[in-house]
Amino acid sequence: MTGTFRKIVAVLDGQTITPPPIWLMRQAGRYLPEYRETRAKAGGFLDLCYTPDFAVEVTHQPIRRYGFDAAILFSDILVIPDALDRNVRFVQGEGPRMDPIDVTAIEALKPDTVSAHLRPVMETVSRLRRELPAETTLLGFCGAPWTVATYMIAGRGTPDQAPARLFAYREPKAFETLLSFLAEVSAEYLIEQIDAGADAVQIFDSWAGVLGEKEFEEYAIKPVARIIEIVRARRPGAKIIAFAKGAGMNLKTYRQKTKADAIGLDWSVPLDFAADLQKDGPVQGNLDPMRVVAGGQALTDGIDAILEKLGNGPLIFNLGHGITPEANPDHVTELVERVRSFGRG
Repeated sequence: MTGTFRKIVAVLDGQTITPPPIWLMRQAGRYLPEYRETRAKAGGFLDLCYTPDFAVEVTHQPIRRYGFDAAILFSDILVIPDALDRNVRFVQGEGPRMDPIDVTAIEALKPDTVSAHLRPVMETVSRLRRELPAETTLLGFCGAPWTVATYMIAGRGTPDQAPARLFAYREPKAFETLLSFLAEVSAEYLIEQIDAGADAVQIFDSWAGVLGEKEFEEYAIKPVARIIEIVRARRPGAKIIAFAKGAGMNLKTYRQKTKADAIGLDWSVPLDFAADLQKDGPVQGNLDPMRVVAGGQALTDGIDAILEKLGNGPLIFNLGHGITPEANPDHVTELVERVRSFGRG
């Protein structure tokens, strides 16, 4: 809808909005009873992601309940390896599994099947943009190459992603090939989401924090910079948020070199440092998800500290990582109301 004011898009343009717009990572998820009900109907987790009726419904649920300023496409970062025929499956109580990739399989990777495989996701995006309130920003997303590669190499999540780090040291050429391939495929995936109706996109690098300084430059910064370069070359107005969890002091360089419109901050980022980052552009974050579980004074204090330090600059209020299944939905109501009371006396 031409001319519609979407607060999060405005912040990504560098504007300061008071009170700041808010959405939460994993806002459609297991903490909501309506999500659990839909999830049970869908069957497998990937069925939930790939069936537009279900994916549209769970994306809508937190918007209906809380009126967040953004809806984020319900999907998963591992749909890319799934589209690459890596036998992705989700094991109850254990998380994602896939066939571990080796050098030979990396060299044989081809992007031919990806777009067709992910067509249901694009249908979901198109339907969401048509059905969501006009003022609600629609966010698409992908996983960053480093994080997606860690799962592809180990075949599962591991505590410190040692299998991927070791593979990168032992097979540097193959690892570079994998990251480069994932960057190209992910950029195409984001462009398709933008074309389908996403107003902005986020790149999730959930495992950036396990990398050393040199590795962060090579595995986290360069591939994400490449994604953004490709997307902007073909869609010059694209708005992009980059979230490198655990990146710490590297975030300043990360912003400069990736050229993301906004930087997502995890809860370990000191607010003084976050305020320094905000001088260079919009930031997003960074409430500890455990404060939402705890509620009460812990929740109030956490919200107020962020608003006091970052609320007078370009800020998208969010958590420092995804909301957890243990979160009380009523605490989320309190969170939204507290943020929206900022600056109103």
